[in-house]
Amino acid sequence: MHRGGLGVALALMVSLATAASARSQEVTAPPGGLVRWPGEDLERCGRGGQAWTPIDGACWYPIDLLEQASSIQIWRDTGGGRESVPVRVADYPYPVQYITLEDDSRVNLSEADAARAARESKRVGALWSTDGPTRFALPLAAPLAELPEGGRFGSRRFFNDQPRSPHSGADFGAAAGTPVLSVAAGTVVMAADLFFSGKSIFVHHGDGLISMYFHLSELAVAEGDEVVRGETVGLVGATGRATGPHLHFGVRWRGARIDPALLLSSPETLPGPR
Repeated sequence: MHRGGLGVALALMVSLATAASARSQEVTAPPGGLVRWPGEDLERCGRGGQAWTPIDGACWYPIDLLEQASSIQIWRDTGGGRESVPVRVADYPYPVQYITLEDDSRVNLSEADAARAARESKRVGALWSTDGPTRFALPLAAPLAELPEGGRFGSRRFFNDQPRSPHSGADFGAAAGTPVLSVAAGTVVMAADLFFSGKSIFVHHGDGLISMYFHLSELAVAEGDEVVRGETVGLVGATGRATGPHLHFGVRWRGARIDPALLLSSPETLPGPR
């Protein structure tokens, strides 16, 4: 074989071997997790028929809290073509949480309250399809100036011994009246007093990322307002279905409920192909 042709063949073999190696990797993530796939010359990221734009030199794949244990395929397009990697969604890893409420009407709803909660759920659900240019950088800013240890994300909850939906956010204890801060620039897409979450703020930060701040005592912004990273959007309270003053902070990314702690810490710690 001509030396030039041999060089091309060897380069092609190396390229194919590298691609095959990437495709053979398997990543494991929990429900409510986030996979990060960094790389160069990234053009598009996707899963199935959905596609989106890379952010900060990486593809990001949110895994919904209720994603069943399975193997899913994620892909990305680069200057060298398309690569695909399997992600194993692990078994549900979160504990059970038992909560006692003195006000049983927040557990066993009246017909009127059930109808109200259903209307509000439908209104909130319409937010998850919101899209637009990315306006955030990771990690996000903290939603409180002094962020205590918090959590219980994913906990399977029992209110007054009755099973309810898993906890899709993180709870942070704080004194009533503590300022609550927007974690990134964005648009307030809802500011309302809701049956379960009380006085609530929803901010869209682009790319389908929505941050949520629940149980507030006061709302400092209104629907349609533009906010910047670190701006006060409300004050800590105990409105809605709450046992005391605290901030429930949650995020949805492209509709997926993910652990907000993953977006508050270094992206380098996230699982993903390397």
